[in-house]
Amino acid sequence: MIRFIYNLLWPLGLLFFLPGYLMKMVRRGGYREKFGQRLGIFDHELRARLAKQRSTWLHAVSVGEVMIALKLAQQLRALEPDMHCALTTTTTTGFAFANKNASPWIEVMYTPLDFWPIMRRAFNMIQPARIILAEAEVWPNLVAEAHARRIPVALVNARLSPRSERRFWRYRFFVAPTFRLLDLVCVQEPEDGDRWRRLGVEHSRIRYTGSIKYDLTGFDDRMDVQGSGGFHLDILNRERPVLFGGSTHRGEEEILAKAFLRLRKKLPSLCLFIAPRHVERVPEIRRQLEALSLDVRLASEAASHGEAGPDCVLLDTTGQLHGWYGIATVVFIGKSLTAHGGQNPVEPIAAGKPIIFGLHMENFATLAKALVSKSGAIQVRDADALEQAAEKLLHDSEARQHLVQNAREVLNRHRGATARTAALIAELA
Repeated sequence: MIRFIYNLLWPLGLLFFLPGYLMKMVRRGGYREKFGQRLGIFDHELRARLAKQRSTWLHAVSVGEVMIALKLAQQLRALEPDMHCALTTTTTTGFAFANKNASPWIEVMYTPLDFWPIMRRAFNMIQPARIILAEAEVWPNLVAEAHARRIPVALVNARLSPRSERRFWRYRFFVAPTFRLLDLVCVQEPEDGDRWRRLGVEHSRIRYTGSIKYDLTGFDDRMDVQGSGGFHLDILNRERPVLFGGSTHRGEEEILAKAFLRLRKKLPSLCLFIAPRHVERVPEIRRQLEALSLDVRLASEAASHGEAGPDCVLLDTTGQLHGWYGIATVVFIGKSLTAHGGQNPVEPIAAGKPIIFGLHMENFATLAKALVSKSGAIQVRDADALEQAAEKLLHDSEARQHLVQNAREVLNRHRGATARTAALIAELA
């Protein structure tokens, strides 16, 4: 009955959310490419490739989740050398990143909309042997269709904040039946498991594996700054200290720029590097920074500029942030000062960089609390405190090393999370 109501109301919900959804797709670009896949329409060549095998279906909404899915897929492939995967992602940035980084045995597609005729068509095409959902992507029709076909479904790197639990709890009559159909839930923290259990997942199906996202196993091999295109070698002198804003949100760029201008009076060689969370905001940010009389350069312009280094560099491509962290001296984690939720702090830590973040790290609350309590990160209340913390770290190399060492010790308890998760999924087959 609940699924019937969901599918009855689904077209109305689509009409309500469609204008905002289309505006976002147009703003981010690339929305026309393979748009039919969102409706369960696949080209002949893809259908032919999928028909030759039963795939492990991995679903990941955007870039962060795609990185988790690819990392897990490699570990599963080590256990099952003949495995083939179908990786679906929702956003154009996630699709582009997956296409660039996926192995040949992984078919990359857009996620079909969760409407029962579309989802049934997708199941008939993909023919999944099992389904793996990353973090919090649990869709009613997808899970129900898998259950009806006796296809196991695993939710990996599962996270559930207290706020999300309260929201789900208000609508538990509708969501609990879907959660009960999950065959395996691999949680990042023990308290996440308690929250999923209270929402209907059987205790026996919940496993504490740690976070794939925080698992540093093999991470150092991927932290190759050369992947940034060599820009820093040509224009950013390696001896220049760099204040780095990673995955920033609206308002944080201006805060960093004003702090940079004051800090530069004491440290003239200082450079500002900003990587906004949403690359479509780059023109807006550039105008804002240039209004502060900053010489701003886009990362993509690197090859054609060989003159003296700019005041500020803006990263205007997606999927390359991890490769740029190597140039940083101090990193500010975005979406934590003027917006809520925070961003993943693991990549700069893995690159050996000290991190600063604001009070709003709700999506990484447990990790942020552990990092602060173990002196592995500095948490600041406002722009003034950010500037003070950055100044201290820019002038004190020992303090920077101390922060990084403590942060890596915090992350060490997640080592092996990918292997543990893969072993549990292999048992589902």
